[in-house]
Amino acid sequence: IFSARNRNSPPRPPPPGTFVKSQLLVTGPLMPDTLAQLDAAYRVYRYDLAPDKERLIADLAPTLTAIATRGDYALPGALMRRFPRVRLIASSGAGYDGVDIDAARELGITVTNTPGPVAECVADMAWFLIIATVRRLLVNDRYVRAGNWLKAPVMLTDKVQGERLGIVGLGRIGKAIARRGEAFNMTIAYHGRHRQPDAGYRYYDNLVDLARESRILVCALPGRNETRGLIGKAVIDALGPHGYFINVSRGTTVDEPYLVDALVNKRLGGAGLDVFADEPRVPDALFALDNVVLQPHAGSGTLPTRNAMGQILVDNLAAFFAGRPVLTPV
Repeated sequence: IFSARNRNSPPRPPPPGTFVKSQLLVTGPLMPDTLAQLDAAYRVYRYDLAPDKERLIADLAPTLTAIATRGDYALPGALMRRFPRVRLIASSGAGYDGVDIDAARELGITVTNTPGPVAECVADMAWFLIIATVRRLLVNDRYVRAGNWLKAPVMLTDKVQGERLGIVGLGRIGKAIARRGEAFNMTIAYHGRHRQPDAGYRYYDNLVDLARESRILVCALPGRNETRGLIGKAVIDALGPHGYFINVSRGTTVDEPYLVDALVNKRLGGAGLDVFADEPRVPDALFALDNVVLQPHAGSGTLPTRNAMGQILVDNLAAFFAGRPVLTPV
């Protein structure tokens, strides 16, 4: 039996006639149920726990064919090249910005992700942030708890219903956000690489124009090199002091220093942020602002969703080792 005690020890030749599990390298912690399934099906090696990573790489390099990871765990091309037989990187998460996709393509490695279960919960988070930011829910909660309601009525807020909603990135998450916006009778528009004729929403090929025409702008882009800093000065200024910015994508999609400065100096009306450029570090200036709602990158952070993501990772690995097509290739 392959136990947790020896999961990071070098592989040893099994006795003759013994059933040999396929090897699997796991780069970091995954959900307990996911790890339990992987331990049952494969001979698992934890890269993050290995006391001698160089020895582990040398021992696995001749035979390893698959790696399991999470989208935000760093998996650089330099490490991929140390395993010449690897043909699958199974990642948990809709985003896969930690994986060097260009290197994987160059090396002929298939990368899978888990986009399906993530979309609805991240869309929920976007809407929690929209309502909490625009209606000042957390500020009002603190107001009541401090006993201030006994002294004076709370200040009035902006509204959400019927406002103009702009979505940057109309993928699965963006579409789920838009569906919820329909229930709020909002005028919905979007920006993306391409117009989607079946979407039914107005398309802007210019992001600045979308921001100028939106009261609430939600970023639902993947974290990639081509989206880095896309929400910058021109977009934030176009949204303006009466606009609200919501980010449930990646902190890298935003010029964070300029966003913080715009919030501090009231050039932007408010922001709801679930993601940051240097997580878990958050710019100190945001802590003192009552026009900002902060979350710890928890968009997909529900137990059912994370377990469902892990199950897709498990199923992709099972398909790969059985010689079947993987379920969710990037």
